[in-house]
Amino acid sequence: MTKYSILDLSPVPEGGTAADALANSTDLARHAETLGFHRYWLAEHHNSPGIASAATAVVIGHIAAATASIRVGAGGIMLPNHAPLVVAEQFGTLATLHPERIDLGLGRAPGTDMNTARALRRGMSGTDHFPEDVVELIGFLQPAAPDQPVRAVPGEGTHVPVWILGSSLFGAQLAAKLGLPYAFASHFAPDALDEAVTIYRRYFQPGLTDKPRFMLAVNVFAAETETEAQHLQTSMQQGFLNLRRGHPGPLPAPIKHLSDIATPAELRMVNHALRISAVGTPDIVHERLRRLMERYHPDEIIMNGMIHDHTARKRSIEIAASVMKDLNGA
Repeated sequence: MTKYSILDLSPVPEGGTAADALANSTDLARHAETLGFHRYWLAEHHNSPGIASAATAVVIGHIAAATASIRVGAGGIMLPNHAPLVVAEQFGTLATLHPERIDLGLGRAPGTDMNTARALRRGMSGTDHFPEDVVELIGFLQPAAPDQPVRAVPGEGTHVPVWILGSSLFGAQLAAKLGLPYAFASHFAPDALDEAVTIYRRYFQPGLTDKPRFMLAVNVFAAETETEAQHLQTSMQQGFLNLRRGHPGPLPAPIKHLSDIATPAELRMVNHALRISAVGTPDIVHERLRRLMERYHPDEIIMNGMIHDHTARKRSIEIAASVMKDLNGA
């Protein structure tokens, strides 16, 4: 069976507020729980007017408290921004409050621009300590040794599941070497997907997990008609285009034709970056997900869908859940 989950950046809709975004995330998580989704992950981004999940651990705690059984976690925490001990304490506290429900996905990028990275006051030395920081963090989540001088309290002994997130071969190699589950950011940076999956599975060494566990990220925009689904998708396409232009902002309302605001070169760039997507009616989404599952054999699919209208977003994940149940049954 292929598990299915939700990735949520808690988008701030154009015309709305961060409070609206966080309320929508809470409602969406509750809805996802009733539909059988396995995880609900939130992502760390800073200095982003359209994303309300900057204080990721805080939002995870809020979502976990508002739900009962769905796993809640980070997809991910950008480790260069934080001391491993602080992350271990935060997620150890979350796991203490919500046992067996908290996940910790770790990313290597800062998740922001360089000025904001300086304001975060970490990761500016130019030296990449990510592998060492991952190992240190995992150590803080294991049972403490009797003479251990620095301990994570809460944190030690919680065994919070740690995932490596990535969009390059580096993350695949690290996850394989450390024996960790691996999630690929194919929803916006799919170019290295095939090679990364191959490397991860080929070189995997048992560690915290005894066998490879691969999560595929897919953009899903599902609706009753193909035209409606494509219309909903234009919000995310516009948001991605604005980010690449250096003008991030709230999630735009959908438009009729993206070509009205984008050059042909920009359209090619957007379509290329967001090509790991399932957009359309239930039948179209079913066929697209089936092909992706047959090609990559993921242990889990995590679905992203930046939809401006909250009701339409809830309907989209309803259709996606129904599709996944059918595919798993088949």
